[in-house]
Amino acid sequence: MDLITLTLYVGYFLLIIGTVGAVIGPLTKDPFKRFLNIEVPAIGVCLIFLAYNQTLALMTFLGVNAILTLVLVRTIIKNEELEE
Repeated sequence: MDLITLTLYVGYFLLIIGTVGAVIGPLTKDPFKRFLNIEVPAIGVCLIFLAYNQTLALMTFLGVNAILTLVLVRTIIKNEELEE
């Protein structure tokens, strides 16, 4: 098994397990733990893009994911401040 195939299978595994984990979840109220459950499938998608050598798709996904991460973390912090 070469490295590309291994990367593809690891990406599929992370995508499936991460999606199931985000749907079922640890049943926690902490928004940061919920946010981390969403990041696992995102890493799986990045690995799948990398295995298929979709460079433009990978760069676009990483750029959008970085912006969304900043927005979601800021929203979670503001929400916690407003609840207090």
